[in-house]
Amino acid sequence: MRELIPLPPDMLEALRAAYATPPRAYHHFGHVEALLRLFDEVEAGPGWARPREAWLAMLYHDAVYEPGRRDNEARSAALAASSITRWLPHEGLDVAHVAGLIELTARHGALSPDELGPGPDDDDRRNFLDCDMAILGAAPDVFDAYDRAIAEEYRGVVPAWLYRLNRRRFLRGLLRRERIYLGDFFHARLDAAARGNLRRALGVER
Repeated sequence: MRELIPLPPDMLEALRAAYATPPRAYHHFGHVEALLRLFDEVEAGPGWARPREAWLAMLYHDAVYEPGRRDNEARSAALAASSITRWLPHEGLDVAHVAGLIELTARHGALSPDELGPGPDDDDRRNFLDCDMAILGAAPDVFDAYDRAIAEEYRGVVPAWLYRLNRRRFLRGLLRRERIYLGDFFHARLDAAARGNLRRALGVER
């Protein structure tokens, strides 16, 4: 993992431990590492207005994850804020901006590009959220593995029939949206592939 900010060993150890609790099929630290590769792609493309804050938000965005709970994002944001304050007090970071990026992930599939505004920070918000949704436009076998992993995380948490109902509702809602990806960078690259994966998962034609 490329460290944009040198992390104290105790901070990184605590972060990795958070992603291992509870055991996860998808939202583990490997998911973070995949997002960090996308972070580099954005950095090499349109760029980040506040790269350090976006990088830390990616590190912490799913640090607290219990399938079925509605406060995972808020708890992850709170953990990020407390961790940055504890371990990186002299880095001059905008902790509220980091927390705000994480909290926005609770609104996946419910935001339109214009809702986030026209400024550089808003471009960061769009690209940050799109990185987290990039898996939808992955190669079909990668998407299928992701879809199975999400189902595995919910196994035993909610009845299987209810999971399938809610999952299909979420995927169908994404497919119906004018824009799956909020920023132009990911929209141009992944929209067609994402729609193909969603149609296949839902068993629908064009």
